[in-house]
Amino acid sequence: MPKIFLTDTTLRDGSHTVSHQFTPDDVMRVVSALDDAGIDMIELGHGDGLTGSSINYGFGKYDDYSLVRAAASVIKNAKLTVLLIPGIGTAEALEKARECGATAVRVATHVTEADIAEQHIKAAKDMGLFTVGFLMMAHMADVDRVVEEGLKMESYGADVVYVTDSGGAMLPKDVTEKISAMRRNLKVPIGHHSHNNLGVSIANSLAAIEAGATYIDGSLSGLGAGAGNTSTETLIAVLNRMNIEHNADLYKTMDASTKALIPILEEKGVRTQLNLDAMMIGYAGVYSSFLLHTKRAAERFNVDVRDVLVELGRRRAVGGQEDWIIEVAYEMSKKK
Repeated sequence: MPKIFLTDTTLRDGSHTVSHQFTPDDVMRVVSALDDAGIDMIELGHGDGLTGSSINYGFGKYDDYSLVRAAASVIKNAKLTVLLIPGIGTAEALEKARECGATAVRVATHVTEADIAEQHIKAAKDMGLFTVGFLMMAHMADVDRVVEEGLKMESYGADVVYVTDSGGAMLPKDVTEKISAMRRNLKVPIGHHSHNNLGVSIANSLAAIEAGATYIDGSLSGLGAGAGNTSTETLIAVLNRMNIEHNADLYKTMDASTKALIPILEEKGVRTQLNLDAMMIGYAGVYSSFLLHTKRAAERFNVDVRDVLVELGRRRAVGGQEDWIIEVAYEMSKKK
């Protein structure tokens, strides 16, 4: 299985959830955490892309350039990414974002309108930016048309072309069919962006990977428009369980959510649905009722509850072996 490259869209697609009110300080906190976690591309800005702040799409609290500059001041390894929708953003806006520190752009069009991205993709390549073609609402075109539009974006110079499920309307079989066809017909890598409106974003992401996609999107806590995006944390946990290679650290990504993002959302009155404790039970493969006992033991012995759960899973603990929880936590505290 090829290596997977992860793009986190918390600060762009997730911007819809907070009515585009992320601040430069918010951006620095989340970008620092995501970068430290090893995420490959971090996308930020108004939810509708560069210069999307308007009466039509909703005014942002800060302009995109302020957010890009804030991110650029702390980012060290990831590609700092912006979104550009032709007709909303312009090549001039992209050049300004590049001057502020952006190193990558995703040029997004409706799935049947790739031709309107030609000048923007070519301009981005001339600027030296890593450039992604982003075919939105991919459920609205048949396989042949998706391939046709993808080939256009490839011909304009896109480094990667995405099949994007903007409406959260695709099922795994749809993803498999379209990604497989793109993989057969295009030479550049293929990506996939899922929304969780039907509750299948993780399944769709896995279907995309199995069909040959190597660029996959997520967002912390699944933050995003509609029902949200694929949860970056959950996706990494699943990739780890499947022994699929990637660059991200699970615990650090979880911490980016719980310690960086969620306090910001709480300040803005936004609640998230993702239960990372439940995710860790599945990741470790232990009895669901172990969670409360493990939290208490981890607190008592000042160790990471996640490490205790993983060790219990390694030992194949089952119901009736709750005494192991105390034993494992105690042993970890001694090593610590």
